[in-house]
Amino acid sequence: MSRVERDSLGEKEIDNDRYYGIQTLRAKENFSISGQRVHPLLIKNLGYIKKAAALMNYEVGLLEKSIAEVIVKAANEIIEGKFQDDFIVDAIQGGAGTSINMNVNEVIANRAIELLGGKKGDYTIVHPNNHVNMSQSTNDVVPTAIKMTTINLLAELIEELNELRDSLKEKSLEFDDVVKVGRTQLQDAVPIRLGQEFKAYALVIDRDIGRIQSSIDSVRVVNMGGTAIGTCLNADELYTKGIVNKINEISGFKLLQAKDLIDATQNNDSLLEVSSHLKTCAVNLSKIANDLRLLSSGPRAGIGEINLPAVQPGSSIMPGKINPVIPEVVNQVSFQIIGNDLTITMAIEAGQLELNAMLPIVAYNLFESIKILKNAVNTFTNNAIKGITANELRCKNLVENSLSLITVLTPHLGYEVCSIIAQKALKSGKNIREIILEEGYLLKDELDKILNPYEMTKGGIVAKELLINKRKNQSISD
Repeated sequence: MSRVERDSLGEKEIDNDRYYGIQTLRAKENFSISGQRVHPLLIKNLGYIKKAAALMNYEVGLLEKSIAEVIVKAANEIIEGKFQDDFIVDAIQGGAGTSINMNVNEVIANRAIELLGGKKGDYTIVHPNNHVNMSQSTNDVVPTAIKMTTINLLAELIEELNELRDSLKEKSLEFDDVVKVGRTQLQDAVPIRLGQEFKAYALVIDRDIGRIQSSIDSVRVVNMGGTAIGTCLNADELYTKGIVNKINEISGFKLLQAKDLIDATQNNDSLLEVSSHLKTCAVNLSKIANDLRLLSSGPRAGIGEINLPAVQPGSSIMPGKINPVIPEVVNQVSFQIIGNDLTITMAIEAGQLELNAMLPIVAYNLFESIKILKNAVNTFTNNAIKGITANELRCKNLVENSLSLITVLTPHLGYEVCSIIAQKALKSGKNIREIILEEGYLLKDELDKILNPYEMTKGGIVAKELLINKRKNQSISD
């Protein structure tokens, strides 16, 4: 069985079991782009908005009680996750989101008609535009729903980032006594504790959490009530004043109505801010992932200072080979988020005059970035970070044989002498300690005090008292 629906462009047959209407069907036919439907949370949040609008329109006397009640009931069902098969428009669509707004309007209208005992498509009973979309425009409804969905998704991401940060902190304590070679430009520099490296990782993730959290505050500001261009045309003054509070009341959000609705309709820089912070976080994660790949490289012919958990065989041809697949997937997710951020940047820039019509692609990429970042952080934490172990003997041997130890001797012997010692060690294959003792630059007990790798990681001048005594003796002899 089917029904015929009409719009300004003509007629279409629609399966009578379906709750969507003619505008939704046209959008389905026109926008076969990504193969992905609109995010379910966006649908849910549109349900909250439609419910709040119906309640406010009834309160200001514009909507009959019986119609308001069935719109609220239908919206509640959408909020509960019903009718998902009827939300069929592609996530990427022209029209600034009109298609998804009308998809929701039509589903609510037809379900409301059904609740009143009518037949789907009989919009004389409940109309998608006249009743469900009363006092609204796609241009305030969809941006508000996008921001609500962004807040939902960011909360989940922050939970994962908190766990990652805490896991890195735990590793920093576990590895606090493991001294290793610090490196700059991939060359030996000076000793550092493995715990200090992991503490730095935890701190940068903590900053990312702070940045993302601050962006949520920006996204809370919405243009709901502004209708088409922010001038509030066709919306009762009391409706405009109360709609955001009504949404908060029924949804638990803490949205704020923009002080200037025209500005908030024209400009969507808060969404760009979110994307920018996601990109920053992705870059930081990728840097950490790169470090872990380098530090675990080998296991015998590379750096090999840490051991990553073995989560799966690494080669179809080389038996026993284990690859750093978790850091690798974090790298790849980061690349995708960086690309998404460029798309979002261009889409936000493409707004013209009173409206940005590119919000569907902004939402598509922003939601994807949050989702894949959350998933990447989860697998990074649970399948890599928590299982990392230190190869302490390897770290110790590399430190003892590294030319980087010469740096700590420069206050005691001078830069020129230390350069000579380093060159001799490099040519002979001997370590720094052997050269110094052979050449008689320092006594063994003096050298033992200075070449203490752990003390080198604390900063300052190692064995400062030796340096002071030496200068006192030189002063007396002079």
